[in-house]
Amino acid sequence: MILPIVLYGDPVLRKMGAEIKKDFPGLESLIANMYETMYEAQGVGLAAPQIGKAIRLFVVDASPFAEDDEDADEKESTLSKEEKAFLKTFKKVFINAKIVDEQGEEWKFNEGCLSIPKIREDVIRLSKVKVEYYNEKFEKCVEEFDGLAARIIQHEYDHIEGKLFTDRISPLRRKLISGKLTDITKGKVRADYKTKVPSGK
Repeated sequence: MILPIVLYGDPVLRKMGAEIKKDFPGLESLIANMYETMYEAQGVGLAAPQIGKAIRLFVVDASPFAEDDEDADEKESTLSKEEKAFLKTFKKVFINAKIVDEQGEEWKFNEGCLSIPKIREDVIRLSKVKVEYYNEKFEKCVEEFDGLAARIIQHEYDHIEGKLFTDRISPLRRKLISGKLTDITKGKVRADYKTKVPSGK
């Protein structure tokens, strides 16, 4: 089932996500619906707060990055063969995730968000993360990721912490896009997927 994606300005996007248990009602179908919603919106990650649920759950599938790189000319390719191969199969469910370490070099990348349509900004993040989480079978995992995989996780992790990528840009950049953000809160934006105007707007 394709769910509406909550837009910027909705209070749920600012809530700290609550941990969930193995017997969380309808978890399996919720995960399936999140993937379906993410694919319909052509995203590479989707967090539960973006569909109105303030819980610590997000899904990722980085294969579009690998596909886009394959379509690029050899000179324009930005991924190593190893990273491209990894991203092709990087599809995961993260439940009750906790980033326990971030390190590596700071690097800038142009990010967007399904909850903030039509806006993209350069965001600086560290290149490596170590994450503790539970998978869809509720098995505990501890893994390290780097590059684009780390960035996708960091972006989605921000969502379950009540943060958005716009919090990570300079005050000047935020001021420059403030009008567009206000329009989004009022539903004055056209996305190519189902959206939900912030509650109370």
